[in-house]
Amino acid sequence: MAIILGIDPGSRLTGYGVIEQRGRQLNYLGSGCIKVIGTTKEPLTLAEKLRRIHDSVSELITQFKPNEFAIEQVFMAKNPDSALKLGQARGAAIVAAACAELPVAEYSARQIKQSVVGNGGAEKSQVQHMVMALLNLQRCPQEDAADALAVALCHAHSSQNLIKMAGAARKTVRGRLR
Repeated sequence: MAIILGIDPGSRLTGYGVIEQRGRQLNYLGSGCIKVIGTTKEPLTLAEKLRRIHDSVSELITQFKPNEFAIEQVFMAKNPDSALKLGQARGAAIVAAACAELPVAEYSARQIKQSVVGNGGAEKSQVQHMVMALLNLQRCPQEDAADALAVALCHAHSSQNLIKMAGAARKTVRGRLR
């Protein structure tokens, strides 16, 4: 059994999704968003935002006790400043996982969409729909939470494929199936 914490990092909203994997069965445990925006009167500094992400991810790790951690990789956005902030948000979440001694897996947006929807160029609405279907959810999670659940699902699917490949490798002689 594995409990997987998936993270969709963001400098304003960081999505999280937690699933349990028992063999081929996947169960929804929780999801939501970490809000890292202040008020109009008192906006948060970058350092405060990163601390909030780190502390919130640490709390999620304490609450759900995952044994695996997966996060979306940074993609190069049109705005380099946005990509930099996204990378910093990822770093804060990864440090929380590292402090809890969790293995960290990283997946590109294309890998996640391919794994969950079957199309690496899928729209966000398609990802949300498949997350609902795969986890048998009654209502659609918030967009960032659905993306984080998709990260966790991608990791679960990747783990299952590695197990299958390892099993197939044991059934080979000189590179051929027995």
